[in-house]
Parts: sequence; C-alpha cells; structure tokens
Amino acid sequence: MTGIIPRSKAKGTDICSTNGYNYIIRSDLGCYMRTRDLHKGSEISIFSLHPSCRNGDHYLGKSIGCFFIIKGDSYRRVRDLMTDSNAEVFSLHPDCRGGDHYFATATDFYIIFQEKGTYRITKDMNENLSAVEYDLPPDWRNGLYYWGMSEFCYFLKPASEWGVEYYKGGGLSRDYLIVLFQKMLNGVYSVHPDVVNFLPGGLAVTKGQSFGRWENIKTISNDSNTTVTWTKRINKKVGYNKEKMTEITHNWKIATSSSVEHGALCKLITKSQFSISTEYRGSHVNAENESWNEVTEEEEQLSFELKPKESLYLWQYKLGFGEDPVLFCRDLKITSDPNPPTEVPLPPAQP
Repeated sequence: MTGIIPRSKAKGTDICSTNGYNYIIRSDLGCYMRTRDLHKGSEISIFSLHPSCRNGDHYLGKSIGCFFIIKGDSYRRVRDLMTDSNAEVFSLHPDCRGGDHYFATATDFYIIFQEKGTYRITKDMNENLSAVEYDLPPDWRNGLYYWGMSEFCYFLKPASEWGVEYYKGGGLSRDYLIVLFQKMLNGVYSVHPDVVNFLPGGLAVTKGQSFGRWENIKTISNDSNTTVTWTKRINKKVGYNKEKMTEITHNWKIATSSSVEHGALCKLITKSQFSISTEYRGSHVNAENESWNEVTEEEEQLSFELKPKESLYLWQYKLGFGEDPVLFCRDLKITSDPNPPTEVPLPPAQP
C-alpha cells in the first residue's frame, strides 16, 4: 500500500523531535503539527510556520530545545519555528553536506548517505567534531523520514498492509562503542490516524484513493419519431464538502497565536492531496480555480434539439476520496455516448 510521500519528494516536509514532542513540518501548508506521541496521537496542536523557517531541505530537533533547518550548504538554528526566535546561521562542514537524511539525538547529529550506504555521526555539523562513519545496515535504508529523540532513533516505514508504522532503534552510547544502527530494532508502532492525516499523502491512507471522474447527473431521451427541442433547468451541486473533510481536524488544537484555522487548513490539505501524483494515490490535478465554497445547489438552463430515438448524457466532473465525492466541479459535458468522457478537465499539478 502506497500513500505517504517520502521526505525526498516533499520539499519543506520533515519530522523531528525536541523537549519530548514530535514535530511534523509542512512548509507547503505554512504550518507544523506538534504531538506528544505519534502512536497515541496525544496533545496534537497546529502552529504557523514562520516564513524564514519554511522550505528547508531537512529539519532536526535537539533536546536542548532548538531546531536546525538545513538549506543547501548552510543551516539555521532557531528556538521556535513559529517566531524564528534566536536565529543563527552556520555553514555546513564539507563532510556534512549532501546527506539524504539528517536527524539528531541528545548528544549527536546523524547524516545518512544512502547511495554510499553509510551514515556519519558528529557532535557539530559546522566543525564536524568527533566525527565517525559507519556502514548503514540494510534494515535502515528504506525509511521515508528519520528523527531522533533523547538517545533513540526512529524512522517512518513505507506504508504496508499494516498501515503507516515507524521503527524505534536502540540507544547509543559512545562510551560503550555501541552504534545506534547496529543495535536491534526494539519496537514497531502504528501512527495514529489523526497524525497520518497531516502527513503528505496521508489522506490516501485514511480516506482512500483520490479520484477524479465524470458522473452522469442526467440522461435525456427522445423516444418519439420526430425531432424535439428540449429546454429545462438542471440542478447541480457545486463546491466543496466542508463538513465531510473537517472531520480530519476534529482532534487538532489550533494554537491561538497561529494564523491558520480549521476550515482553511482542511482545504489546503485536500487541495494538496488532489495534486499528488498517482504513484502516491493522488489525482495529479490542480483544483485551485474550482469553487472551494461550501457545496450549494446551482441551476443551469439547457436547450438543444434531440433527433428521433436519440439520447444525450449530461456529465459533471467530481473529485473525492475512496467512494466519497468531496469537490463538485463546475465542468459539465453533454455526450451521445453512455460511457463517461475520458479527458480530465482540470490542469495537471505542477511538480
């Protein structure tokens, strides 16, 4: 089962931890989630992401209560991702550049180089202090996201028949010359659905495959032997099923100082899910210009001639998840073919 998009394919997205909390960064949404426990989904809060803290290549947290945002060959150290407080910028040591994943424990920084099949441990990414490098065991090479907390390492597994899970790795002690990755994995945990919903691609797991399809809303037939003119008003739904989608945020607390609110955040997550590639169970369309107001009934008058024994089919394009329509698009199409149209009326999403 696919769904969750890897950090490498979701610019500005990452997972990190500090001060006993886990953080999921979503630069594309302009906010981040904080939770005490990814498995239990406890104490979930949403905060705005300061503009200077967005679009990082990697995000790390340390138990000293600060965050590290890597962008290119430098990194930014801040106390708070919402306020960008106490910000300082440092260059990455040449040996610490080009990593595929970065994370930190209480004492060290870890850099994974997947192509080389190695990982580096260092006390300082600027000066590369006390650096050592080891081979990366095969079991640790397929993580989507990596993060550290205290003396432990975690990584998010690709989704499977068991859903979205993460591994917890054994503790590290340089004194004992025991390397974190070389210890036994000592736990696998499911990710709570309230947390999965915030991950890029998560709605594909909790709500189902994204779809875009034409649905027949009216069939008009002329059963007579003469041509007739058909004129009638058609009712159609247009807009966004807000009530259905705001279910995903019911257990999220939006920080009072945050610039986001439940409804707006839910729309952003929904739009993002529709834009995701089909590889990750999205629809790869840009629905930005559709009506994102709450669903309403609209009337449209149609008039055309029907030849004897002719039938016409009226189609409307809809987007949704699983079997549930979520966005009722403006596009209508009339055909003489009882099979739905094959073209997609929405522009493709940008990479």
